[in-house]
Amino acid sequence: MAMMRVIFKRELLSYFSTPLAYVFIVIFLMLSGVFTFYLGNFYERDQADLMPFFNFHPWLYLFLVPAISMRLWSEERKSGSIELLMTLPITKLDAVLGKFLAAWVFLGIALGLTFPMWITVNYLGDPDNGVIVTSYCGSWLMAGAFLAIGSCMSALCKSQVIAFILGVVICFMFILSGFPMVLNMFRGWAPMAAVDLIASLSFLTHFASVSKGVLGLRDILYFVSFICVWLAATTIIINLKQAD
Repeated sequence: MAMMRVIFKRELLSYFSTPLAYVFIVIFLMLSGVFTFYLGNFYERDQADLMPFFNFHPWLYLFLVPAISMRLWSEERKSGSIELLMTLPITKLDAVLGKFLAAWVFLGIALGLTFPMWITVNYLGDPDNGVIVTSYCGSWLMAGAFLAIGSCMSALCKSQVIAFILGVVICFMFILSGFPMVLNMFRGWAPMAAVDLIASLSFLTHFASVSKGVLGLRDILYFVSFICVWLAATTIIINLKQAD
């Protein structure tokens, strides 16, 4: 755990030692504002809440999170610094968790910087702040799920571009699995249990219930289990790459 904290601090500080963190945060805040107040028809709805803000989060994360995660392992492998990292007295799981948690906290910081929107809706009306808090928690958990996939793709590929593309494609598949259009393709021939299983894998299915103000155990377990599975896959891939 001590070495994991060292990796965590090193990675988190590295984000803010380059322009990457500031560029990402500015883009995230700008797009959040545009999607909320313009594409989300915030003023036309005549309702003081952050539903338009959270509705666009899966689509924001679809491209922005893989852009962050693509460098987690690809950059280490390309520069050769992964060899030095693996010679340190740490386990591969420590390294995977340290890198992931640093990126996840960074995403949490970016998400937290959207608090002026929260203040705005409270100034304009009387929103249900409990729903907003729950939606923020759900959004951060969903960001962690996107990030875990991106971490695995980064460990798999030496090229950051390929890691980014694979991350976007796989995350997009987990978003689409909850769409009625996709589910209708299976309803004609697949058992209902299989259709329900496909729907339960969707980020949108679980985030939709959380964004309504219900942070249920089922949704928390889904995101936590999802993150654990993909981080375990990341660790296995790194072990296999090192063995080669």
